[in-house]
Amino acid sequence: MSAEPLEAPARPARTMRVPDTLLILLVLAVAAWAATYVFVPGHFAMTGDPARIVAGSFTSAGQAQPAPLFGDAQRTGLLDLLFAGLVSGDRDSAAVGLLAFILVVGGVFGVILKTGAVEAAIAAALPDGRVKNETLVIILFVLFSLAGAVFGMGEEAIAVSLILIPALVRAGYDSLTGLIVCYVATQIGFATSWMNPFSVIVAQSIAGVPPMSGMGLRVLAWILFTLIGAVWLWRHARMVRLDPARSPVFDTDQHWRSAPLAAAAHGFRWPHATILAVLGLGIIWVAWGVSARGYYLGEIAAQFVGIGMVIGVVARVARLPGISGNSLMEAFRDGAVALAPAVLVIAAAKGIVLVMGGDDPAADSLLNSLLAGLAGVTGALPDWLTAWGMYLVQSLINQFIVSGSGQASVTMPLMAPLADLSGVSRQTAILAFQLGDGLTNLVVPTSAALMGCLAAARVDFVAWLRFFWRPMAALMALSSVFVIAAHAIGYT
Repeated sequence: MSAEPLEAPARPARTMRVPDTLLILLVLAVAAWAATYVFVPGHFAMTGDPARIVAGSFTSAGQAQPAPLFGDAQRTGLLDLLFAGLVSGDRDSAAVGLLAFILVVGGVFGVILKTGAVEAAIAAALPDGRVKNETLVIILFVLFSLAGAVFGMGEEAIAVSLILIPALVRAGYDSLTGLIVCYVATQIGFATSWMNPFSVIVAQSIAGVPPMSGMGLRVLAWILFTLIGAVWLWRHARMVRLDPARSPVFDTDQHWRSAPLAAAAHGFRWPHATILAVLGLGIIWVAWGVSARGYYLGEIAAQFVGIGMVIGVVARVARLPGISGNSLMEAFRDGAVALAPAVLVIAAAKGIVLVMGGDDPAADSLLNSLLAGLAGVTGALPDWLTAWGMYLVQSLINQFIVSGSGQASVTMPLMAPLADLSGVSRQTAILAFQLGDGLTNLVVPTSAALMGCLAAARVDFVAWLRFFWRPMAALMALSSVFVIAAHAIGYT
């Protein structure tokens, strides 16, 4: 009797993982360092106030200028690029000033979220039974879009979706309705924001454009995109409410129909209303400071600290559950730490630029040589096609660098001067970045916020793509029209 051969154990299926953003930047850093040994840098002539590149003025340095392995005060090397990126500039620069701004504002929003005012407001607005119209979900959609526009709400939507999605399913909708309200709304607001500190202000600071400038067109974009999104939400939510079986996720939503409804333990009370009122008034204060007083990164950060302090005092005096002086400071640290990855990404991207010779158009650098080459290509294209191409490039890059601040730090040092050379305004280039970065977060599997919200809703990624590809195509078409129209009107 012969023994049957043993079967080899099955190997676990290999899943493809997209490289981490810092790993991508590390590869780019090595490539940039190697390029300094091969390619010749150059510089441009500058004119005007503020200074702009003179088209056709590129001058080659004549020979390569290799970057060292270890840098010094005169030249950044490969191994010290991260340190150089962290300490480059001053309080108003797109390096150390911007990094400090992001950490401070992130800490303040950590305090705001710690108070539970947002969750309490949502729980108070949720119905106890089935709804009779779509008024509630439309209001929530607009509020979440506003949250994305004002303070860049993204990953926070994961926690909110854990409360909101089960409640909406129990109220007669489906988990897709909850995803539209929680996540789609925030990303529409994020992409069309006029004051998002982690996206548009970062890009404007790097591009040398005043913070919150060009507000009028962006506010119009926010209103239009939010209105279109709300109409689409109304159609879907109404269809599901009238006939739940028509929902693409009707079967999987059975889990939520049988689950208990989550709600805030202590309800929505006066401290929560006061905190939200302080936040709203604080945002108006920030907008006034920027538009009327010319406040920049340091002053805006100080305003947010003041807002956070008042909110902390309200929460402490009202003795909200879980709130103490120590817990508020811990929430501030956690909020700042949550943005530490974005800080490192920005620093690494800045370090790469420094390895290439810096981003001063009047000084020899490989970035200027690359700009000159791209300008030669775009010079053969119509201006509007260049503006639209910037939008498509930003959409593609967001597949790999999903951090808004990180993508701005990587792309804007190149896109801003390229806009000058191509006859496109820098404000239009920033708008192309915003729309390309923010809206593609709705479909890219590398977005932690998207995948977290899908997991919270128990919706498969493929099922989400089947449901959302048509709206996504419509959003991209509308974005293209907006970018081309911005160029046509000379958006500044």
